[in-house]
Amino acid sequence: MKNICTLLLLLTTTLLVAQKDIYESPRFDELSKNHKELAILPFFTHLDLKETLSKGEKKALEEKEGYAVQNALEIYFLQPKKKKKFTVDFQNTKNTNAILAQNNITYDNIDIYSIKDLCKLLNVDGIISGNTDLNILLSDGIPTEFSFVDYILGDANYGRIGIKISDGDTGKLLWRYEKKITKKSGKNTQDLIDVMMKQATKKFPYDRERVRKGV
Repeated sequence: MKNICTLLLLLTTTLLVAQKDIYESPRFDELSKNHKELAILPFFTHLDLKETLSKGEKKALEEKEGYAVQNALEIYFLQPKKKKKFTVDFQNTKNTNAILAQNNITYDNIDIYSIKDLCKLLNVDGIISGNTDLNILLSDGIPTEFSFVDYILGDANYGRIGIKISDGDTGKLLWRYEKKITKKSGKNTQDLIDVMMKQATKKFPYDRERVRKGV
């Protein structure tokens, strides 16, 4: 009985924490009712690696990680089984990046443009963007070997990722999901996105089943 109570307590705590990691605007339905297509931007990345890197090397690796998350999200959303589940389409990231490049918008300066400006330029209804803070190169894979010392020192946590969706007409934040990155998150960027979005499925605002049920 004691073990069962402990298990229930842990489950309840996990659910509460998960709910706190997800935010949805109370105006989501109102602001997104006409959304047809979203663009996925490369993620802003901050690396805190043990290796000593030059400013240029660090910058190049952060950009690599940012585009890796963008690519992983596109792959997730465009999987045939997943694609049917969503009420919106997702702009091809090659097209997104090409349009940005044609307008001299780069990974380094994209943050000076507003959500409204980017949506107008990309001809989409909303933007998926986010941030990652990493102490490893996630695109190269998470170390899989077990180390008790890592868990004692807290080094088993490899950072945090946050995904957000913003409305193109108003620029307002519609939805945000944040998650710690650990050994359990998967072995690379694609695994992380798959696990993360699977956990958020019931809370993802454009999920067709959720919309049908009015959740």
